[in-house]
Amino acid sequence: MENYDILINPVISEKAVNGIEIGNKIIFRVAKSATKPEIKKAMEETYAVKVDKINIVNDTKGYKKAIIKLNSKFKASELSSKLGMI
Repeated sequence: MENYDILINPVISEKAVNGIEIGNKIIFRVAKSATKPEIKKAMEETYAVKVDKINIVNDTKGYKKAIIKLNSKFKASELSSKLGMI
């Protein structure tokens, strides 16, 4: 599976913005079949960041979301502005 198949789009919500500002976390909607190692590899290769931790959430609308905590050397706010989220 290619990186663009794994990472579908970033999630923009109040909770996601709070995660960016407070916890250095960014939320992406990901492919249903994606695993944590695949998501980590896709994130690091696509956006040139280091990922510390990934949590997976299946929401009520049937989407799979990855809450990605970036390493302290990288800022989620910078990545989100590069992606046009903020």
